[in-house]
Amino acid sequence: MADHILIFYGSYRSDRQGIRLADYLVRSFRERGAEPELIDAKAVGLPMLDRMYKEYPAGEAPEAMETLAAKIRAADAFVFVTGEYNWGQQPGLKNLTDHFLEEWYWRPAAIASYSAGRLAGAHASVAWHGTLGEMGMVVVSSTLTVGGIGQTLDAEGQPTGDGGAALSRSFPRFADDLAWWTQAAREQRAKIAPPY
Repeated sequence: MADHILIFYGSYRSDRQGIRLADYLVRSFRERGAEPELIDAKAVGLPMLDRMYKEYPAGEAPEAMETLAAKIRAADAFVFVTGEYNWGQQPGLKNLTDHFLEEWYWRPAAIASYSAGRLAGAHASVAWHGTLGEMGMVVVSSTLTVGGIGQTLDAEGQPTGDGGAALSRSFPRFADDLAWWTQAAREQRAKIAPPY
């Protein structure tokens, strides 16, 4: 059974370089036999959080929210591709995730961070660990951190230079870790219903 992985990306900027990392991950997971799907917060276009999905009466949530809730519930695992804004999380990605809660439960999540600078979004990665854990996900220990995003991946999301080579070396362990937790969580959910 192929792992169905949702890859979330959250920049709303007009010149988005992090989309290169999201595209790289979609392609790389597909090459490993998974079924990845990019969820671009800007394309989904949810408003600033007013009501969570669960706060709408059944069948009355906005169509984009209803569609995404179904995708989240059907997924085996998640990857969050995050840039770093002032040592923190991207507001677009955080806003998208906050619209949902129970939909995330009992699945693993992995974090891939990036920045134009040498710290590679590490502060945002650390911030996401607590957030995703609070939302009911198991956050895997392996992370990807990509500094100098514009020099590490070209416009088509292909690795370039030393940074690209380092990313290519790091990805297999990241993917293996997520795959192990994905299988473990799927098997456990099949044996025992989640407690709530």
